[in-house]
Order: sequence, then structure tokens, then C-alpha cells
Amino acid sequence: MNRKRPGMNIGAAILFGIFGLLFFVLIVRIITIQVTGEAEGRAVAAQAAKKYIKTGVLEAKRGTIFDSSGDPIAEDTASFSLVAILSPTVTGDPDEPKHVVDPKKTAKKLSKHIDMSESEIYEQLTPEKEPFQVEFGNAGRDISQQVKKAIEKENLPGITFIQESKRFYPNGVFSSHLIGFAQKKMLENGDSVTNGMMGIEKSFNDILQGEDGKLQYKSDVWGYLLPDAEEHVTPPKDGHNIHLTIDKKIQTFLEDALSSVEKQYNPKKMIAVVADPKTGEILAMGQRPTFHPDSREGLDQNWHNEIVETTFEPGSTFKTFSLAAAVEEGVFNPNASFESGTYKVDKVPHPIRDWNNGNGWGTISYIEGVQRSSNVLFANLLEKIGQERFKDYLDAFHFGKPTNVGLPNEASGKILYNYPVERITTIFGQGTTVSALQMIQAETAIANDGKMMKPYVISKIVDPNKDKIVKQTKPEVVGNPISKETAKKVRKYLASTVTSEHGTGQPFAIDGYDVAGKSGTAQIPDPDGGGYLNSGKEGYLFSFLGMAPADDPQLIVYVAIEQPELKPTEIGSDPVSKVFNPVMQNSLKYLNIKPDEKIGLKKVKVPDVTGESIQNAKAKLKELGLKTIVLGNGTKVEKQSPLTEEIVLAGERIILKTDGDLTIPDMKGWSVRDVLKVSNVAELKLNMVGSGYVVSQNVKPDSPIQKGEPLVVNFQTPKEQLNKEEVEEGGDEEQPLN
Repeated sequence: MNRKRPGMNIGAAILFGIFGLLFFVLIVRIITIQVTGEAEGRAVAAQAAKKYIKTGVLEAKRGTIFDSSGDPIAEDTASFSLVAILSPTVTGDPDEPKHVVDPKKTAKKLSKHIDMSESEIYEQLTPEKEPFQVEFGNAGRDISQQVKKAIEKENLPGITFIQESKRFYPNGVFSSHLIGFAQKKMLENGDSVTNGMMGIEKSFNDILQGEDGKLQYKSDVWGYLLPDAEEHVTPPKDGHNIHLTIDKKIQTFLEDALSSVEKQYNPKKMIAVVADPKTGEILAMGQRPTFHPDSREGLDQNWHNEIVETTFEPGSTFKTFSLAAAVEEGVFNPNASFESGTYKVDKVPHPIRDWNNGNGWGTISYIEGVQRSSNVLFANLLEKIGQERFKDYLDAFHFGKPTNVGLPNEASGKILYNYPVERITTIFGQGTTVSALQMIQAETAIANDGKMMKPYVISKIVDPNKDKIVKQTKPEVVGNPISKETAKKVRKYLASTVTSEHGTGQPFAIDGYDVAGKSGTAQIPDPDGGGYLNSGKEGYLFSFLGMAPADDPQLIVYVAIEQPELKPTEIGSDPVSKVFNPVMQNSLKYLNIKPDEKIGLKKVKVPDVTGESIQNAKAKLKELGLKTIVLGNGTKVEKQSPLTEEIVLAGERIILKTDGDLTIPDMKGWSVRDVLKVSNVAELKLNMVGSGYVVSQNVKPDSPIQKGEPLVVNFQTPKEQLNKEEVEEGGDEEQPLN
């Protein structure tokens, strides 16, 4: 009989005691949890619910941005990302595989539909370590519904799609700096959110974004919905929709014109705005450089909305409002006369000069001074208005303060009005800075019979969840700087700058419509050395601020182009008119504003006057509104330029070569275009030096010259001539151009 050792009994007793203690602790723990409902300080029921109650996000739709007709400019749309499942664990039935079983075939088929080569796709489908699934980078993202369906027709096992929303801009480049763009951002928890990054998308991000909803349901341990389980849905709140005043058709006219001029003239910058003067609505707004909001191509060139955020010296377009002040004060008599050329300012060493090197045009009428854009005229008008009184008009037109258009970072501009010379230069657009929106707002007073309208781009904001308008913008009169009678007179005077033979606005004449407006050539401040840029005839900001029809304007168009690349025979108004004219004309026709057949560009077909007497030829050409320049001392016309049947504008120079001794006229102040006419008719060897306008010639006026002899003509821009005179006089004064 074997006896148990005492040590074994002791060991068994210890083990029994340990297990007994553990059992006791377990019983106490169970009772405690049952009584308190908590474990480790957390509610047990909540932890169980967390494990078996699943929550899904119901994504809210970002608000749509519409144009004035209700067509979407920016909207959420479904896009798909391509996914290839590689793990065979998802396949239950080998006859119906759910993973990629033939990488080579799959790569060949997919290469027809996405921007990846067959070899690149095959490499993606056959990695060294087999992941559960793979994606295809940018080539596999943002796949359209059409491409998705085409891939699905290939019946490729393991190829599937992840659906997500994408911000889509159906019009492409379309007031891109105004609209801005939005893009998705990944959060730390793996969710994503779409945020506006610039423009309306950014400034109205909070109301566009909306609120995501939730879907809660009870599941088993594998996550499947339990039978008869209740679903708890918190529906999403879609973002508010924003309706703009932008007219899709007019904006398209503007974008097309800007793109065409950008390609032809390669300017540093361009801005353009179209507005309804009756309401203040902005119908179109564009700039160059610009960008495509989907791809963001071009965005690196300029993030700023130049029309809203940037100020500049306006040049002679500002004379529009100076003229209005003079008319309102009763000091502008169109038939009164003044001596053009220069204007002496007390205690200032250098006089104010007209843009043609200070030569002026002799004693001319006030209205001709407006048409020729005479700085001296406006200096005289300031003297009559009074400097303090003119400051009241600048305030009344709201220069120096933002328009409160409702867009971020709006610039205020600055009225430079401290010293006498600054006050004089301000009246013709130098020194003082403005924004394009301020110019538009002030122009509405001229176009709208004295009532100045606040510009706006947001028409209304709509809550789509309740189909309710939450905010609506109504036209707002923000001032009456001038009377109705003054506005009518100013429009008449401005129209003459386009129709007059002296008018600087001639390039902006439009068939069938009377245009009233003012052109401008403004110097550009040098950001590095102070003063102004000195880069030849192209180193300026060329602009035009105009309205049509002149008697009852329906549209205002403002165009400004900085430093375009001009040909020797071109002037700054050429690229500006190639934006203004088609946009204004096409927009008026689109708005069913019928052209007046009696109104034309005053184009003239040049008659054949060769063989006629000089006296008869001059009379015939004068009757057609053409200027006659005679070369030589003969009695009959031997040759002419422009040639017979050529179409020219009224007021253009016609060069007549006589049958006598050949002479050359005084061409000082002439453009390159007119000098070329002379050299061609006289058959001289022309040597042009510089650019701009004629300052000197090697042949003394009216002295004889022979066919084939050299004609040397020196050109300078007005600024170059001004700088030369200042160096000689030891001064540094800058003045604007026409």
C-alpha cells in the first residue's frame, strides 16, 4: 500500500486555495458589474453598444453655385476611384472569382480606359508582397460615369470602384478668380472634408459646406445588420446654394475676348468687368493670367482677384468723373476756349503738360480738350471748381473706400490730395489709386442719371433643405453725386470722344450703337526703385471705361491691359478695343438691344482723286471728313495714300503727292502709321528711330527732297520726352498720358 507524501497534500491545498480565491474575486467582480453597470469606470452597456451598434456617415452635398440663369458654375458630382482586389480570400466560389485572377489580361483591358500603359498596370497588379487591394494613383481617380461603365463591360474579376463626390466646374475657365475652387482634405480620423480654397468657394465656405448626417444600426460581430433591427437615421443638411449675377453668355463673350487678346499681345495683366448700370449687378468679371478650377493649371501665376483686391492709377479714364464735377458745378462750357500745352503751378518748377510733349493744340474749345484728353484743360477746370470742392466730389463718388461688394480682401484705394500738384494730377488720374469696382460703381452714376448703384455679385442664397431663400440682394442706391441733367450732358460729351475727329476714343466706336466713354494711358509705379516704370511705349496701363447706348446705357464695360506687346504701328487702345468692342456689341445684341442702323463707325471709302486738281481733291476729301496732307508744290494729284477704295475712319490723314517738286510736311507729333504713308507715297528710304510719336526729322518741313533719298524720323514716347526734359532741367516730376 502506497502512502501519499505530505508535500503533495500541501501543494494540492495551496492550489485549491488559489483557485478558490480567484473564483471568489470573479464572483465579486460579476456581482459588482451587475450592481453598478460599470467596468473599469466605463458603462458596460455603452461598450456593448459601441461594439454592436455601427455608425455610417451620410455625406452632405456641398451647395451649388449658379449663374443668373440657374445653370451650375460649381457643383458636386459623382466620381469614382478604380480599385483592384488582389487577395483570394474574398473569393468563395472559384467559378465566380472576386479577385484579379489574370493580371496580364486585366492590364491589357484597363490600359484602353485609363491613362496608364499596360506594363505599368501589370506592375501594379503583381507586387512582391500581395496586399488586399491596390489603387492606380491619379490615373485611377476622378473616373467619370461613362468610363466606369466601359470598364464594367470588360467583366474583369476583382476590378471595382469606390464612389465619392467631387467638386466640378462645368464651364472650365469662367471667372475663375471670382468663383475660386474647393478641394478635399483628409482628416486624422480617415474622413474627408471639402473646403473652399479661394474666391466665393472660400469666403462662403461655411454656408456651402452643409452638415453630414448619420446612419446607426445594430449588427452582429461581423458587422452585418441584425434581423428586425431598427435603423436610426439623422439626415444630412445639404449646403446652401448661391445664385450669382454673372450671366453665362456675357461671361463667355468676355473670356473669349480676353483669351484672344492674351494670345495676340501677351500682356502682363488684364482685367475686365461688365455691369448693369441700372441695378449694379456684375454680369461678367475676368482677368488674365487665370486658371482652370478643376486642374488648377495656371493658378501659380496669380492667386489674387485683381478686380477686387488690387488698386492702380487709373489715368485719363478718371477724367470722366472730373468732367462730371465740372458740369455739375456749372463751370464747363463746351464752347469756351483755353490755351492748351502747359499749365503753370505756383511754386512748382515744372508745368503740367499735355500728353503730346506739352505742345498742345493751340487755343481750343473745352469740348475739344475733352476729346483730345487734355491734362491742361482739367487743370484749368480744377481751378474753377475749387480744390476743396473737387475733394467733395471724390468723396461723393466713393473713391478711397471699398464698395462692400461682399467679397474678401476688397481694396480701398487712396486719394492722393495733400499738396497742390497732387490735387491737380488727381483730377486727370495720376497719383490717386482706385479699384476696378470703384470705377464701375462711380460710372453707374453717369449711366444711371445720377443714381450711383452699389455693385454686387450675389443675387440670392437658397436653403435647398427647405427650398427657402435665406438671403436676397436688391439693387441699392449708395449716392447721388450728380444730377440727372449733368449725367445726360456728360454722356453726350463722352460720346463725342468716340465720334469726333480729334477723339482719343475713336477705336471704341461700334457699328449700330453710340458708345460714351473715356480712354486712358496710365503710368505704372516702379515697385523697386520708386517713380514710374520706363519701358518704352508698352510700359503703361491702357484702359477704356465706356457705356452704351449713350442716350440710355444698358451696359458698362471696363477694360484695363498692362504692358501689352505692341507692333510698331499699334497703339495701346488697339488691344483694349479688341476686348471692349466685341464684348459690348455681342452683349447688347444678346440682350435684344437692337442696333440703330443710322449709327455707324463713320467709315469712309477713300475715293480716287489721282489726276484731279489739288483744290478739287481737297474739297472732295474734306466733305468726307478726311484730312488732306499735300506733298509738293504741283497743281495735280499724282499719287495718294491710302489707296483707292480702302476703308478708313473719318478724320484720318490722306497723303496726296503732287506733280511738282516733292516736299515733306512737318510731321512732329505724328504716329508711325502716318509717317509710313508719307514714305510710301514719296518713295523715300525711311529710317525710323525709337517708338511713339515723331519728335524730329532730318528733312526740314516744306524743303525739296528727291525720290529715293533717306528720310530719318526720330520717335519718342511721351514719357521718354518728359524724362529727357526733366534731366535737362534737373527735375523729376511725372505726369500721366492721355
